[in-house]
Order: sequence, then C-alpha cells, then structure tokens
Amino acid sequence: MPFGECAITLQDVAYQLGLPIDGEAVSGCLTDFENLMDNRRPTWEWFRELFGELLPPNKVKQMTVHFTWFHERFWDLPADTSEETVRIHARAYIMMLLLSQLFADKNANRVHLRWLPYLALMDDLGRYSWGSAALAWLYRCLCHGTNRNVVNVAGPLQLLQSWIFWRFFSLRPCGFDVFEFPLASRWATYLPTTDAGDQRVVSSRLCLDRLRDRDVSHLVFAL
Repeated sequence: MPFGECAITLQDVAYQLGLPIDGEAVSGCLTDFENLMDNRRPTWEWFRELFGELLPPNKVKQMTVHFTWFHERFWDLPADTSEETVRIHARAYIMMLLLSQLFADKNANRVHLRWLPYLALMDDLGRYSWGSAALAWLYRCLCHGTNRNVVNVAGPLQLLQSWIFWRFFSLRPCGFDVFEFPLASRWATYLPTTDAGDQRVVSSRLCLDRLRDRDVSHLVFAL
C-alpha cells in the first residue's frame, strides 16, 4: 500500500510516544499480585509508605483506588518542598500516567495497585520495556473490541490516533506537518475546528457508529 506498513510496530511506539522498547518485560500477576510485594508486606502499609498517607475508606474498592483521590491530593506541588515530597508526587503522577495513557481500561476512574512494585524503585523504571507492554495492551484491547457486544475500546488510543495521522496523510488535520519527537507531542496544541464541513463528517461518523443490523437489513446497495 502507498501508506507503507499498516500495523503498529515497536518502532512506531518508539517514534510516536518515545517509550523504550528494549529492556526487561513489564509483567505481573493480576489476581494474587499482593503476594509478590516486598516480602509479602501488607499492601496498604506499603501504599502509605510510598504516598505518605492512607486513603479514606470511600476511595478504596478491593485493590483499586479512586482516580479522583490522586488528582485531588497531588494536584499541586507546594513550593520549597522536600525531596521526599517531590518523589511522592512523582509516584502519583506516574501512577495516573500509567492508568490514563498507557494502560487505560474501561474502569478508568480507578487505579489498580499492581503498579506499586514498579513505583517503589523509581530509579529502575527506565530499565523496563514500557513500549512493548503498551503495544501489547493496545492489541489486546483492539482484539477485544471486535466482539459484537463491545461498544467501547480502551488502551493507549493516543498512540493509535497519532499513528493513523502519521501513516494516512489524507486523514491528517491541516497545519500539523511539523515533526517533533516524540511524534505524538505535536498534537498537544491541536484543537478541533468548528468548521461546518468537519462537523458534518463528525455527525455522519456518529450515525454510522450507531447503526445496527436491523437498520441496514432492508437497504439495497446498487453497484
């Protein structure tokens, strides 16, 4: 095809998001992960050590924390703060980044504590292949999205969108031909236009997305 490779590769992840694609695998157990934590230390005791406090009960559900707690608690970093406080805020930011950008799921209002082992040693975060993990998660979410009962898609969708704009020139918004690294960063200043033609495209796309089998079963398509 004239667009080149039509599958998102590890090279695309490195170019689009600037994530490392070599290094140790990002892995873990989702069911009994707490048994893997620092000599089986109680999970919430470790959480308090990493983030400086425990959460109110209404912000906790099993092994997940309300995203709003991180957002409200660590929204602002006080001036002239200690190095340890800076590290606590950095852990919270990374936790939110992992959830909302790289490994988003349909339960996007909660943060799973499975990331604690990685945040405990922030200096070692760079040795992991985060790009490989993000790409694997995207393909898993896209595969799950092919199920006829699924109406929403999760995953690092900013990677998918930036890759589409990079590979399919006809779909790229005008005025964004300047390349920066990582490539996805150039969309940080992009604001959708209010042009009437573009609004019609969005409206038509929405109508197509809402179509069901019964809506098209009676249509006859002429060649």
